[in-house]
Amino acid sequence: MSVEGTWDLSIATPIGTLAAAVELRDEQGALTGVARGAGEEVPLRDLRRADGGRVTWKQAVTRPMRLNLTFAVTVDGDTLTGTSRAGRLPASRVTGTRRDTGR
Repeated sequence: MSVEGTWDLSIATPIGTLAAAVELRDEQGALTGVARGAGEEVPLRDLRRADGGRVTWKQAVTRPMRLNLTFAVTVDGDTLTGTSRAGRLPASRVTGTRRDTGR
């Protein structure tokens, strides 16, 4: 199952719903990515693809506050669902849709 593409995410956090975009790319068999939101662009770390469309990664953000986030999502076609967690804080619900690439 392909997980590559640009995903528009909605993250339901305790401080409100945040919007972000994540770009996932396959570069010579390795999954790489970058996240954009709140005026910053950050690389995705420890990006892993598993069976069943499951994808996990870590990223650091500085806006709206400095946090280290861990994502665990499942891709089903052009939709994505899962969670984002910041340390010991409760998990936040993540949903997303893949942008139309003219396929």
